Amino acid sequence: MKIQTLVIVALTCGLSGLCFAQGSPATSTTTIKATGSSSAPYNEGAVWTLSMIKTKAGLADEYFKQITSTVKPVYEEAKKQRIILDYKILNGEASDSHDFNILILVEFPNMAAFDTLREKMDPIAEKAMGSAEQRKDMAVKRLDIREILGTKTMREITLK
Repeated sequence: MKIQTLVIVALTCGLSGLCFAQGSPATSTTTIKATGSSSAPYNEGAVWTLSMIKTKAGLADEYFKQITSTVKPVYEEAKKQRIILDYKILNGEASDSHDFNILILVEFPNMAAFDTLREKMDPIAEKAMGSAEQRKDMAVKRLDIREILGTKTMREITLK
């Protein structure tokens, strides 16, 4: 059960954090306007998933090599098909031994994009990374070099 959960989290991070490329500024900063009037002091925009990754000492480059050949093609195709709008990977120093050093962000147009996400992403992942069993094996192998500390889903807002 733990491995299955880990595989699902890894796949989600891979689909989210797979679920990488850069869009035009107009695409990635588009604000979605509500049809009704809201008293909120902001407008709602795109939705981002954030995956917080901690690599073992000295293995960040190895992790980047692995996701370049596996996760990046998935994000690129998902972006091409407009399933995701953009993705970004931030690399930095952890503030302590319990902190992440890599942040993977994936931009979705809205919350509704998650409704059929698995149906859309599974064929892309299979084409780029192989069968579910092969993807599970890759996720297990990555356990040797990184740990997923957590994921978040957050909505971008623009203050009024």
